[in-house]
Amino acid sequence: MATIVPQVPPRAGQLAAAAAGQLVLLGALSAGAGLGPVGWVAGAGYAAALLTLLTAAARRASVTALGPANLVTLTRAVLVGGVTALVAGGLHSGDAALAPLVVITTVALVLDAVDGRVARRSGTASALGARFDMEVDAFLLLVLSVWVAQLLGPWVLAIGAMRYAFVVAGWFTPWMRAELPPRYSAKVVAALQGVVLTVAAGQVLPVPASVAVVSSALALLTWSFGRDVAWLWRNAPAARPRGAT
Repeated sequence: MATIVPQVPPRAGQLAAAAAGQLVLLGALSAGAGLGPVGWVAGAGYAAALLTLLTAAARRASVTALGPANLVTLTRAVLVGGVTALVAGGLHSGDAALAPLVVITTVALVLDAVDGRVARRSGTASALGARFDMEVDAFLLLVLSVWVAQLLGPWVLAIGAMRYAFVVAGWFTPWMRAELPPRYSAKVVAALQGVVLTVAAGQVLPVPASVAVVSSALALLTWSFGRDVAWLWRNAPAARPRGAT
């Protein structure tokens, strides 16, 4: 009688490789940057949550293997795990390893400009890939804003929290859940946040200059989200509460 061996989707191997890569990165940061137990817990917890959520999303989308663009995003997500570990460890000890933090974040930001091009050139653009890319971007901004907030003030947290506040608002206001048109300016503003927060995190500018640059980036982000909310309000009248104008 033939034995039936259940087929394991290729994505399982890809995600296992990502998990191994995360552990290798955390090990390298432990050896080279003094990453302690708190950083390890944060990095490992991040990786576990990432792989769990990505597995569930890929299963819902019936994706058996991640394409080249998603693999670039997955690599970037592993780097974000390293940033998360460094920030958590730095907050606990009061002193983060700035050089590794800036280098890893810079590589992650560069890869952010790569995965979209790979998706278009390989013809593998997908809703899963777009969402994955967006969530990795949002979490990186959240982590960076947490670190920069303890340098410049809690107001910086607004940069990392704004996207999540937008999502939560959509839970209570259906008209905010409509699909937005693609905007190049929105992508530029979002990319700018990562660059500005990285510069501020690296403490390469005097504090007053960092405050001016980061506050300007926050103003642009507020404008970008505000424009999206205004567009959704104007173009989703059926979902508004009765009597609203």
